[in-house]
Amino acid sequence: MTENRKPTKQRGQRRISQVWRGLVRNRSAVVGLTMVMVLAIVGLLAPVLAPYDPVRPVMRERLTPPTAEHWLGQDEMGRDILSRIIYGARISLTIGVVSVGVGMALGVPWGLLSGFFGGKLDLISQRLLDILLAFPPIILVILVVTVLGPGLWNAMIVIGITTVPRYSRVVRGSTLALRDTEYVQAARALGASNTRVLLRHVFPNVMGPVVVLGTLYTATAILTAAGLGFLGLGAQAPTPEWGAMLSRGREYLRVAPHVSAFPGLAILFSVLGFNLLGDGLRDAIDPRMRGVR
Repeated sequence: MTENRKPTKQRGQRRISQVWRGLVRNRSAVVGLTMVMVLAIVGLLAPVLAPYDPVRPVMRERLTPPTAEHWLGQDEMGRDILSRIIYGARISLTIGVVSVGVGMALGVPWGLLSGFFGGKLDLISQRLLDILLAFPPIILVILVVTVLGPGLWNAMIVIGITTVPRYSRVVRGSTLALRDTEYVQAARALGASNTRVLLRHVFPNVMGPVVVLGTLYTATAILTAAGLGFLGLGAQAPTPEWGAMLSRGREYLRVAPHVSAFPGLAILFSVLGFNLLGDGLRDAIDPRMRGVR
């Protein structure tokens, strides 16, 4: 058993090494990875990097433009915009990770079981997915958040649920292609149970597309949460969430455009970084997809 596990582990390590080499050769992917790493470092070290308290108002300095003390200026409550953007990075990363985690946790097992066993289970599960796919994601998110009430956690969970059909369909398609392969049939012939075949032979081979999809949907989750914050259905004041900051700053576009401009640039930076990284991962995992859009 130890001898069987060692070649499998070595193959996995070689595969990871190949993907990494393919990723670092892609300039746009390196740029995206760098942007994501900057975002992660800023979010993790927010208490250290933020020069001011992000929620403490200073009304006498409201709408102050960028200065040497406040590099990005102050908002309508006199709060330091740079500090709020730095703390907002932590919130955006949390939104992306939780939303993607919810989508994967529900969608991956759903797709594995549906594709592997087929039959009535596959038929019923796919019809349920069709019902979910019939609703535009943003409309479904707004509807559910409106019913449950505005809030960051409600938004993250609902955003994650709307991605379940995408994960499930991708995993199901990969599972259908893998379940009749020679090594899966050999494992069954040797007496391996369905659970062992799924976990040892099918699941590891469907995770490549899932990782790529998760990276791309992290950007989508951040953008959707910013949209909900802009509409007042996401994070509530005084939470320094980029979409909510953008929404409150629109009232002062003519007199203080910096209040909205910098949160908007932060959203652009994070979404662009994850999209570039996701495209690079896709090309590195499956070189046949390079250049296909």
